[in-house]
Amino acid sequence: MTFAVPLVDESATAAGKEPLTEDEFLAALMKIGEERYHSLHPFHKLLHGGKLNYGQVQAWAVNRFYYQLSIPRKDAALISRLHDHKLRRLWRSRIIDHDGDEQNEGGIERFLHLTDALGLDREYILSTRGILPGTRFAVEAYVNFVRERSILEAIASSLTELFAPAIHEERIAGLLKHYDFANDVTLSYFRKRLTEARQDVEFGRAYVLTHAKTRDQQEAVLNAVRFKTDVLWSQLDALHFAYVEPALIPPGAFVPEDRK
Repeated sequence: MTFAVPLVDESATAAGKEPLTEDEFLAALMKIGEERYHSLHPFHKLLHGGKLNYGQVQAWAVNRFYYQLSIPRKDAALISRLHDHKLRRLWRSRIIDHDGDEQNEGGIERFLHLTDALGLDREYILSTRGILPGTRFAVEAYVNFVRERSILEAIASSLTELFAPAIHEERIAGLLKHYDFANDVTLSYFRKRLTEARQDVEFGRAYVLTHAKTRDQQEAVLNAVRFKTDVLWSQLDALHFAYVEPALIPPGAFVPEDRK
């Protein structure tokens, strides 16, 4: 199945312009996070503020798991396109971070500790049967973006990690404060990402600073990050519409016990 990934071509206005300085380029990247990162979404405000009921939190975990499950697919798609063995080796660590290996539990398994604590059946979670259509379309659009766009854009799309540590810290604090299921084990995925995301972003930032030299290339990077924020935002739009307001759950999607 192929999903079209239309982007607003903001680079069209960059023709003939001088490249941004490094400071200007980094400032433009950070501005995207300030204006568009999904930490600003009303659904996250409800989640982190303890305003969601048990079923709504379950729905978030069901759908968020599909995103987590697909991150290694996205990374494998990128690796399959890389001819530089050193770059492949560097990027491979991201797959291990999520899938784990013989010695280390990966992020997917850590996230399953959370779904277990929420009383969700593992077979059901792993089947992905209950995810929202909006979740599936957004996540698959991201995987296909990385598969089809330039290497520079594919790597740049990971730079939402610039903004991730702050939301993980907010989520950990909020969930621990407001929900009984939250503890060091159930939130271990987010705690681990506090260090992993910082390591990943150092590489991604250095890569785009090295390879985005023209204004068109810089705009392509910024556009890729905007696209990724749209992917994250649209997943929360789907959750809010289905489980908060107007609370219209699509056929086949997860239904909390209090809605059955």
